[in-house]
Amino acid sequence: MQEIIMARVIIVLLTVAVVVVFALLVAAAAGTLARLDGATYPAALMRAAATFAAAIILATAVASVLTQYLS
Repeated sequence: MQEIIMARVIIVLLTVAVVVVFALLVAAAAGTLARLDGATYPAALMRAAATFAAAIILATAVASVLTQYLS
């Protein structure tokens, strides 16, 4: 029983890590594209931060919906 709980914890932690890495990649791409579009460094950083937050919020919303259906 304890092995099953430990496996679930590991799966959750790995999933969270993948989501954070994906959000960082998307934010970096958004910041780079904003900078290439002529935005200043602070403006590009703000776009990247907003994109990172949006990706995390979207992942949280998807996880909450999936939790309702899978449990």
